[in-house]
Amino acid sequence: MKPMTTEGEKAKGAPAARPGGGRALAGRLSWGLADQAVCSMTNFALGIYVARSLGLAAFGVFSLAWVTYGVVLSVSRGLATDPLVVRFSGVPDTAWRAATARSSGTALGVGAALGTVCLVAGLGFGGGLGHAFAALGVVLPGLLLQDAWRYSFFAAGTGRKACVNDLLGGVALVPAMLVAARVGSVAAFVLAWGAAAAVAAGYGFLQSRIRPRPTGAREWLREHRDLGYRYLVENVSLSGAAQLRAYGLGAIVGVSAVGVIRGAELLLGPFLAVLMGLSLVTVPEAARVLRRAPHRLGRFCLLLSAGQAAAALLWGAALLLVPDRLGELVLGGVWHPASALIVPATLGVVGAGLGVGAAAGLRALGAARRSLRSQLFASACYVVGGLGGAALAGTAGSAWGVAAATVSGSAVWWLHLRSALRERQQNPIREVRTP
Repeated sequence: MKPMTTEGEKAKGAPAARPGGGRALAGRLSWGLADQAVCSMTNFALGIYVARSLGLAAFGVFSLAWVTYGVVLSVSRGLATDPLVVRFSGVPDTAWRAATARSSGTALGVGAALGTVCLVAGLGFGGGLGHAFAALGVVLPGLLLQDAWRYSFFAAGTGRKACVNDLLGGVALVPAMLVAARVGSVAAFVLAWGAAAAVAAGYGFLQSRIRPRPTGAREWLREHRDLGYRYLVENVSLSGAAQLRAYGLGAIVGVSAVGVIRGAELLLGPFLAVLMGLSLVTVPEAARVLRRAPHRLGRFCLLLSAGQAAAALLWGAALLLVPDRLGELVLGGVWHPASALIVPATLGVVGAGLGVGAAAGLRALGAARRSLRSQLFASACYVVGGLGGAALAGTAGSAWGVAAATVSGSAVWWLHLRSALRERQQNPIREVRTP
């Protein structure tokens, strides 16, 4: 970020954790892409294995637990790790370690609190769905702590550690899934997923030598409430929209339809996972661009969006060439209904990718108010498009409605980024925030 001008900088003249040249940037982006590839393949393998092991209806139940986890993860990121990335990317190591201890402690506290809610609710519901949610409640603290380490490492410019951590989690998931398959229930797969995350979370402590401080959560929330609560609403509106769409689709069309949509998302898994977690790399890098060459931020964001959208489009085109025999081998009975949604699902990811750069730019600028407005509009479009399309044309209508919604939402993100950049040019000097 530009010195003495942005909310993302917490210390005057704070040196970056890594060199700022093109080679260093390429290295950080490479580790970010490698980490996202690991996460993508892990999520893809988990989804495929569950779909093949349990069938379409049970896979729909697992998908409901998955989107619920997405909401909880959004709460954790908004309160704990998003402020860390915005304000502690490229700061001195001492400041980063102190912030990471409180940030990871906050994430752990969120996992414990909301995990208890899921556990109690799941036990109250009973049945397969209730057991799945009870299992989710048990594993949430480990899942959120693992995610907090990832954000912390990228904020420090040490993406290699995040990649190794997630790779370990993926390796640990293999035997865990084999055990879950012998049990043959959705709850068993949720527990297996969480156990692998707990292994990675423990290794994150060994990597960082930082003990999470849940007792520092109140102080962390108070110090960063100007960003944290806005990011909380922003993130929850995004994941909450996905959850509302999933629940609504299940009510309008049936639980199996949720599994079909999730199957189509799995086909686009490599790029969907990158899109969902791209802020691990893009926000810190946008902050560095803003600090060193603020006039290049707009171009950086544009190239980021164009690259993401083009990659998703190419992947979707390749999926259309996949023979049915291979698709059935991968997804089993989920393949045929899911493959019919490749085109609208691809366009949905392309539309969302177009807004990634603008979202990163607004985060780097610390323009939380504009970012919140953009996300609320995009989330509203997502729910209306997804459920309106389902009411009109079933599962396919929902997919096409979401595609139209993501394009509309991305346009609003770019309008707000353009306005924020103009405001910054007109008022280049802003108060410095110090630790």
